[in-house]
Amino acid sequence: MSQYRIVHTTGYRYGGGATDSFNEARMTPLTSRRQLVLSSRLDISPVAWTHAYRDYWGTSAVAFEVHERHSELSVVATSTVDIHEVERATEPIGWEGLSDPDLRDRYVEFLTQTSYVRPHRDVARVAESVRRSAATPGDAVVELTRRLRDRVGYVPGVTQVHTLAGEVWDAGAGVCQDLAHLTLGGLRSIGVPARYVSGYVVQRTDPELGEAMVGESHAWIQYFDGEWLGFDPTSQAEPRGSHVEVGFGRDYSDVPPLKGIYTGSGGSEMYVSVEMTRLT
Repeated sequence: MSQYRIVHTTGYRYGGGATDSFNEARMTPLTSRRQLVLSSRLDISPVAWTHAYRDYWGTSAVAFEVHERHSELSVVATSTVDIHEVERATEPIGWEGLSDPDLRDRYVEFLTQTSYVRPHRDVARVAESVRRSAATPGDAVVELTRRLRDRVGYVPGVTQVHTLAGEVWDAGAGVCQDLAHLTLGGLRSIGVPARYVSGYVVQRTDPELGEAMVGESHAWIQYFDGEWLGFDPTSQAEPRGSHVEVGFGRDYSDVPPLKGIYTGSGGSEMYVSVEMTRLT
């Protein structure tokens, strides 16, 4: 088991100032089989009206409004989370189980291609080739990710949050969000329910206790084979002890850390930083 304190700071600077802003934050980790949230706090400046709720997908969300003139909006989420290594709890159901009509109906939302994940025709062909040779859905996830990563490199800053999977394939480069979208589209095209995971990660494999490290907002996927199982297309491996889950959805648009609209002149600039400290 490991324990992390996560401080996620984000917000907007408004070029001409804002008179009103309406926002939603999804920055609080969730409690699941592999992690337990010990504490969490969301600090918003300027002071805002807030409403906390759990959204359709089960993610903790906070809607908030600011009704005074402000040049900057700051949101700081501070959480402490225990991470556990867990064994799978059920037997795999395999390709035959995934073809069951009742199961496909139950998970139809994670089999449907959204605009973000809809696969390029070449990706669909790669996925079908993988399906024919993979003995299990888990084998298909590993092999599909390997083939996609052979074609698409991880290049920070090369895409935007609204970039589509087909555009990433054509460009041959993307970030963790793009690699997750590519993988989701490929898996869904061969009948594997798959969902987008939003969270945090620290890239160091040997963090010192008490040392504050630069973390990252991160994205990976989970696929269903009797239960939801995680896989990180960026590292081409299962999530490890420093992967912290915040929420799930069909794609990025269901779980953005912060989104909103504002009234005012001029543009806005977003800023983000994540600090992670291993406590145990």
